[in-house]
Amino acid sequence: MHDELIVIDGLQYSNWSREIFTQLREGGVSAVHATLVYHENARETLSRLGEWNRRFEQHGDLIMPVAGAADIRRAKQLGKVGVFFGAQNCSPIEDDIALIEVFRQLNLLIMQLTYNNQSLLATGCYEGSDSGITRFGKQAIAEMNRVGMLIDMSHSAERSTLEAIELSSRPIIISHANPGFFHPAKRNKSETVLRELGRSGGLLGFSLYPFHLHNGSDCTLAQFCDMVARTADLMGIDHIGIGTDLCQNQPQSVLEWMRSGRWSKQVDYGEGSASNADWPKPLGWFGDSRDFPTITQGLLQRGFTAEDTAKVMGLNWLRTLEQGLKPAQ
Repeated sequence: MHDELIVIDGLQYSNWSREIFTQLREGGVSAVHATLVYHENARETLSRLGEWNRRFEQHGDLIMPVAGAADIRRAKQLGKVGVFFGAQNCSPIEDDIALIEVFRQLNLLIMQLTYNNQSLLATGCYEGSDSGITRFGKQAIAEMNRVGMLIDMSHSAERSTLEAIELSSRPIIISHANPGFFHPAKRNKSETVLRELGRSGGLLGFSLYPFHLHNGSDCTLAQFCDMVARTADLMGIDHIGIGTDLCQNQPQSVLEWMRSGRWSKQVDYGEGSASNADWPKPLGWFGDSRDFPTITQGLLQRGFTAEDTAKVMGLNWLRTLEQGLKPAQ
């Protein structure tokens, strides 16, 4: 069954190489949301886009750019992996609302309003107090809605996330996080957030990052699929997908860039423990993208129908992209 599915991974930041692209194709992945930036400014973001242009040129037999849902269907037909871009922070737009449209025209399809910290738009999940969406943030949300750029609140705090859901005229996404009832990580989401996300037509991508799973690297496939089932009951089967948060083959320096960027002289431990200072040990049942069939099999064994499994593995993402990327009329 897995070979017939459209499979979409809602978030990766792997150390991109031909090996990684081959693994994605071997795992039956039709498209992957590739993190373009964490803390880069506008000029640096342009360089990241240039790097991807080079990859498409060098590995065009394996990967292709995605500008919309139709490209994902085409990638599936061609046996290639479609790649669509997102920013894990609002840093690319700096303090200029016009850059939202500019980067959307350059194929940036998704943008988080925050990455853990307070930004010019909203509050991150590691801040001690959450002041919600800022004045600039309200304008940015309206502009993202207008140009067809998806709003992502994966690293945002509770009040900010709920306000973004309310303020946005289009469904938002949480591309890579898990329910707080499964594991109480700061970045995992409350039932209130998940319920409102589902009610508004949004999408949650389940993360396979061990620090956000019950029992960490020892989380079992059965436990993961139980979490998916319980969340489906809470949000509705049409509002969940996969966003692995896979950061494969990345050096320690990349982890430090993700967490500390340019804003801190000290090492930022994320969840507040030095035990999180390094990459976690991978899950035994999901080491890389070749293991996507394992998730499909796990959902079927848990009792998901073939139709619902197809939705979780990619069709819900496909619909969200199809509806959310069209410019407003």
